[in-house]
Amino acid sequence: MKFFNIHSRFYKNSLVKNILLFVIFATPTFAFAQSNYNIVECGASNKGDKAATKIINNTINKAFKSGGGTIYFPSGTYITGPITLKSNITLYLEAGATLKFSDDFDDYLPMVESRWEGIDVTNFHPLIYAYEAENIAIKGRGTLDGQGRKWWDYHHTLYSKPKTFKSKWQVEFAKQNTNVLMPDEPYMIERGFCRPPFIQPMYCKNILIEGITITNSPFWTINPEFCENINIDNVTVYNPDSPNTDGINPESCRNVHISNCKISVGDDCVTIKSGKDAAGRKMNIPCENITITNCTMLDGHGAVVIGSEMSGGIKKITISNCVFEGTDRGIRIKSTRGRGGVVEDIAINNIIMKDIKKEAIKLNMFYAKSDEEPVSERTPSFKNIHFSNISGNAYQAGFLLGLKELKIKDISFYNIRLDATKGFMIEDAEDIDFSNIVINNTEGAVISALDTKFIEINGLKTKTPVAQTPIIELTDVENALILNCNQNRKTDIFLKLDGGKTKDIYLGNNNLVQVNTEVLKTEKVNSDIIKISH
Repeated sequence: MKFFNIHSRFYKNSLVKNILLFVIFATPTFAFAQSNYNIVECGASNKGDKAATKIINNTINKAFKSGGGTIYFPSGTYITGPITLKSNITLYLEAGATLKFSDDFDDYLPMVESRWEGIDVTNFHPLIYAYEAENIAIKGRGTLDGQGRKWWDYHHTLYSKPKTFKSKWQVEFAKQNTNVLMPDEPYMIERGFCRPPFIQPMYCKNILIEGITITNSPFWTINPEFCENINIDNVTVYNPDSPNTDGINPESCRNVHISNCKISVGDDCVTIKSGKDAAGRKMNIPCENITITNCTMLDGHGAVVIGSEMSGGIKKITISNCVFEGTDRGIRIKSTRGRGGVVEDIAINNIIMKDIKKEAIKLNMFYAKSDEEPVSERTPSFKNIHFSNISGNAYQAGFLLGLKELKIKDISFYNIRLDATKGFMIEDAEDIDFSNIVINNTEGAVISALDTKFIEINGLKTKTPVAQTPIIELTDVENALILNCNQNRKTDIFLKLDGGKTKDIYLGNNNLVQVNTEVLKTEKVNSDIIKISH
């Protein structure tokens, strides 16, 4: 008996014999340990002197055919073109290992099925790509360097050329994409030179990206599409001075966990998306069940952004325990007419925002200029979005802008402490709640609302009232409830009301002993619309 060293008399027992035979021959092949492949031993150079693309991909294919395995990169520098991952494959980069990706555009041909800014296309092969794979991972303490400068420079060059200019890559893109469902505003899709994302798994399950540093991406950095069960942990993304190099962009994915990451990029740090315009609505696959926690966002247009490509819908998102420092905006949710889709069930909690250059919080349904139109599948919707326990400083505390035909709805702010030049501006919104809010702004009102219904302000104060300026300014606002505000600094005006549609304003239990004018009304306001209870 080769498999077991056992006493023959024990083996001759028929019951034991049958059990052992069952264990031996019924054990599935996946129970055996997968293989490790040292890429240097497989023939790749770690001296940075010659390309290892074929060796890396051949080794992946060999491991895949054997049931999977780990491709191990010892310390050193590797030159490579695009890599295609297969099921049950792990890339493991030892500390000190750097994969430098080719900046020769021809290396990323032939083009493959991809998605680019929410549009389904055939495009340059991503630097690391997987299609319909399961159980894939990129791990370790090493670095992936996309060497994106050449891609960035060529992107900028195209803007200086007429749209009729066609490079060989643009010609190939046009050839491969004759039936693309174009967005309302085509931008680079129309020009036909769409830089590849760095890591783009498509239709994959069970993805782990852990520990590595990623730098100099040609375009979006980690961009899973139509994937499920994704864990991105302890990853550093650094793309300095670069166009459209978002950090982590799950798109039309579900069950995504992003944690303990540090991101500093040339666009948005983390962005959640689900397709653009008619193409996104046709696929109709939402991004859902997303958690972002314990991350630090440094530099970028937005720390965490939802949209503007959200046509398939975005829902069930939590963002917590993060630090945003030096980004243009903190939390930004954006869309426009033509997108369609619904953003809903969003919770943002325990965020420190420092030195935010524009808005700490921005919800904007008017991202691109457009004319009012009837509500249809083209109309986006934002609802049930909640912010709590946010502190720091920004140029503007908040900006909420809905559409005339469909307002932003069910937005709440609880325990917000911000120093800012400007306070909150709200327009075309409904069911907006503020509770326990301190905004220390130096220009304008703390909260200014226009064309808004059902707004409640409970426990608002500022330490920096602006001379001859109201704390709260309501214009064409219906059904406002202002309660428990404690304005204990010398203040000229507490509440200003304007607009012929303003009605049903109720003030109760406010401490306004330091306020010169409690309510200032313009001539447009009906004198009987206010109820005050001290």
